[in-house]
Amino acid sequence: MNIYVSNLSYSVQDDDLRGFFSEYGEVSSAKVIMDKYTNRSKGFGFVEMPDDVAAQKAIAELDGGMVEGRAIKVMVAKPKEERSNKPSYSNSNSRW
Repeated sequence: MNIYVSNLSYSVQDDDLRGFFSEYGEVSSAKVIMDKYTNRSKGFGFVEMPDDVAAQKAIAELDGGMVEGRAIKVMVAKPKEERSNKPSYSNSNSRW
């Protein structure tokens, strides 16, 4: 199960995120998303757990929990939406 974690402190690293969830079961991966320009955390990440029962328990118990003074939000991750490479134009009559 893929889990989305938001409102993370900017100091939380991948290993910290893995540690929060490993108390509930096996963690396949844990990744804090970093800004590619500043190399600073964006304040959210993803955790993958192979056992859905353990993942659901982790979500239920960690959602709203305090981590480094911040109440984190934990939920099942939604599938990534397909993005079109074409720009979208709202006004086809525009010269630009």
